[in-house]
Amino acid sequence: MRIALLPALLLSFGLPGITRAEPESATRPNIVFLVADDLGWADVGWHKGEIQTPHLDQLAHGGARLESHYVLPVCSPTRAALMTGRYPIRHGLQVGVVRPWAQYGLPLEEQLISQGLKSAGYTTAICGKWHLGHFQPAYLPTRRGFDHQYGNYNGAIDYNTHRRDGGFDWHRDDKVCRDEGYSTHLMAREAVNFIGKQSASAPFFLYVPFNAVHAPHQVPAKYLEPYAHLKGQRKIYAGMVSAMDEAIGQIVGEIDKKGVRKQTLIVFTSDNGGPQPGVVTSNGPLRAGKATLYEGGIRVAACANWQGVISAQSEVTEPIHAVDWYPTLLKLAQAKVEQKRPLDGKDIWETIVKGKPTPHEHFLLNATPNGGAVRAGDWKLLVNGNRAAENPDGAEVSASTEAASVELFHLKNDPYEKTNLAAANPAKVKELQAILDEYAKGAVAPKARPKPPGFKTPKVWGES
Repeated sequence: MRIALLPALLLSFGLPGITRAEPESATRPNIVFLVADDLGWADVGWHKGEIQTPHLDQLAHGGARLESHYVLPVCSPTRAALMTGRYPIRHGLQVGVVRPWAQYGLPLEEQLISQGLKSAGYTTAICGKWHLGHFQPAYLPTRRGFDHQYGNYNGAIDYNTHRRDGGFDWHRDDKVCRDEGYSTHLMAREAVNFIGKQSASAPFFLYVPFNAVHAPHQVPAKYLEPYAHLKGQRKIYAGMVSAMDEAIGQIVGEIDKKGVRKQTLIVFTSDNGGPQPGVVTSNGPLRAGKATLYEGGIRVAACANWQGVISAQSEVTEPIHAVDWYPTLLKLAQAKVEQKRPLDGKDIWETIVKGKPTPHEHFLLNATPNGGAVRAGDWKLLVNGNRAAENPDGAEVSASTEAASVELFHLKNDPYEKTNLAAANPAKVKELQAILDEYAKGAVAPKARPKPPGFKTPKVWGES
């Protein structure tokens, strides 16, 4: 198999200069993109989990279960990949997450999917967690292609007070908003209201990145009742999953009420695997969890539903990646986008609806100064797989002098990564190491920085 080292997909299906295109066809779908935060792979009903997710199960069984859907090991890198169709190594966001005090964000020269869809006549909204930078107004969602914004900028906010590190973090259209309530409920209410206001004359793009089910683990008491048999943080987490599932049911219910279900593509994914697997979350038989490059950290529960277009009860086992949604959705929207930067994502529509093979000969799972991973066919190479997310507190990143841990797995035969085949397959290791090295060579230096000395939390995040 021929392997091209740095895939560069240029979208010429016609952003800046962005020209606004009028709707061309009634077949262009509304797009609702739902993202859970830190959801365990096995914590959905269709993976035989013990947590009740009836609304998510209906979406999954009524469409395609995406059983080899890859993301990044932690929050911000996955969101950057979804928004741009480019690996986070292109932005310097491959390590850690964008911290509240960060004086950077997703670079302004990057073209976001919201911009592309808006240029194609879509009304665009985000109801949920941004987590891609807020230190200057230019980095906020309403400056980056979203007509409407609602929710939080940072991760790990309090679900009830909407505060992080003492600063208030709840916004509407990038202005402070004092709505009171449990954040999952508020996001669902705003999303439902947005859908209800949409005209049939133009399609819409609704991005709902929940802060659920990320810590701090908080949920109204009524959601705990079905989980009396569980203990501690696992019990609270289970209630949070149920609350999020209920919220998704409300969003889908509004789509049904409006009579546009057959014109609406709904995608669901988690941003990474579950943290503390076996204690708080469950990734089932997948190895490890969040912040690692093992399958439990980057292969997540995901599905796609479009009634009458995506076959019910279908399953996609071909590997696809978060970066693929950018070109796929823009093509479905018939967006006329002049892509100035090479994409890593590829159009996966026929893989989903026609069962065709993945368009990737290989893809990057991540690359950091101290390691990374790639997948090519059924083979997966990991270098220091447990150090994929590095520096969760935003410290500087430098290459380690320690000997690298090299692992090679054949995922078709060993999906749970139990047998390291590196020693028995030196040629395959060399081949995949060359791919990983080529990606690493072109990576932008990680932007992660420690909290500045003397940093004072603002009263409202995003305001100077």
